Amino acid sequence: QVQLVESGGGLVQAGGSLRLSCTASGRGFSSYDVGWFRQGPGKEREVVATIRWSGGTIYYIDSVKGRFTISRDNAKTTVFLQMNSLKPEDTAVYYCASKERYGSSWIYWGQGTQVTVSS
Repeated sequence: QVQLVESGGGLVQAGGSLRLSCTASGRGFSSYDVGWFRQGPGKEREVVATIRWSGGTIYYIDSVKGRFTISRDNAKTTVFLQMNSLKPEDTAVYYCASKERYGSSWIYWGQGTQVTVSS
């Protein structure tokens, strides 16, 4: 069982930066893949970035490439999402999720953190 808690959201002006953290408790987190997802107002949830359990094979949705960076510190059981050059369309609730390294389903989810980007 893994519990995830997101933090770091807030209100920022367009062009600004935020760093989200996803802190895990429970056993085995270092062997789990982790993803950041978001759901904007009136939109469906979408994957933003993912990182494998080893720290390799990183994926970004096209709209955040070059602006967002996902990283993980397994020793501190934390995954980060550095978000730079934020745009109003990045406004959403951001969630982190994890899955077993060979699994297909994201089974553990955090409660979400609100990111609001003003124009």
